[in-house]
Amino acid sequence: MASTINAISTGAGGIITTGDSSGIITLQSNGTAGLSVGAGYINLPTWTTAGRPGSPTTGTFGYNSSYGQVETYNGSAWVITSTAPTYSASYVIVAGGGSSGTGSTGGGGGAGGALTGTTTLSVGTVYTVTVGAGGSTTSTPGAGNSGTNSSLTGLTAAVGGGAGGGGPAGTGVSGGSGGGGGGNSAVSGGSGTSGQGNAGGANTASFINGGGGGGAGAVGAASAPSVAGAGGTGIATSITGTPSTVAGGGGAGSPSFSGTGGTSGGPAGSPGGAGNGSTGSTAGVSGTANTGGGGGGTGSGPAGAGGSGVVFISVPTTNYTGTTTGSPTVTTNGSNTVMKFTTSGSYTA
Repeated sequence: MASTINAISTGAGGIITTGDSSGIITLQSNGTAGLSVGAGYINLPTWTTAGRPGSPTTGTFGYNSSYGQVETYNGSAWVITSTAPTYSASYVIVAGGGSSGTGSTGGGGGAGGALTGTTTLSVGTVYTVTVGAGGSTTSTPGAGNSGTNSSLTGLTAAVGGGAGGGGPAGTGVSGGSGGGGGGNSAVSGGSGTSGQGNAGGANTASFINGGGGGGAGAVGAASAPSVAGAGGTGIATSITGTPSTVAGGGGAGSPSFSGTGGTSGGPAGSPGGAGNGSTGSTAGVSGTANTGGGGGGTGSGPAGAGGSGVVFISVPTTNYTGTTTGSPTVTTNGSNTVMKFTTSGSYTA
């Protein structure tokens, strides 16, 4: 027990004092314990992250038992007033995919670079998330447009996918994964970024068909006399608890033979989000949004655009603060809370 000085909102004088022989004094407000003073020590008010004061004033401070640290409200946010504690987070960062080339046979667009791993977050630090755009299509014969980078503060940026080359004589552009070479001339595919993706497929002997865009899981296929190059496979992730595949390369175009995108192709692209190549003047299939898939090539029609990127951050639910911008989709996977950013934003650890 302790002697208490209790400030109340009703009653004579608004102060009630209760004494005992413990030698401890506790200051209260309406019966809620606050500061305690004993022989040679002071105990601060204690709360969890979820139980912080609902309407704090600037300068309010106390001990956060969730982090084991003293924190202060600075007028807009709670900040740690001693060395910030840390916790581990897992991530998947995928950049925007490249679009395919145009002209007489376009190479498949390269997938956006993909990074997976773990990092350490410091409590109270704001981590900025950038989600890269997919490469847009172009009507001008030649290479398409590369995707843009995705990033998370403190980590290497995932590099945008390289554009597919346009025929004739269109070399694939380097990127997270490289774009495939265009048809009708012996040209190389673009190179990939080490640890993020793979090279695009080449046109090794002036075949009329283009090479497939590189994927995060494999190189794009080279063209052949009667086969347009397939896009390289993407990589699988289960960070949300539901298996999915990201960053597949776009299939190449051809006057007569279409290349499949990414892992297995299909009318709407592969599980890697990549677009299928198309024949003749049919438009190449665009990469799926928020997968980083490369755009599918075409024989002579509109090129497929690259799919936009995505960033996943998974943190222990006991540490999750709920302070975000950019409206990420928030789900749980076992004991972790997972944020999926499809547009740029931030997370405050």
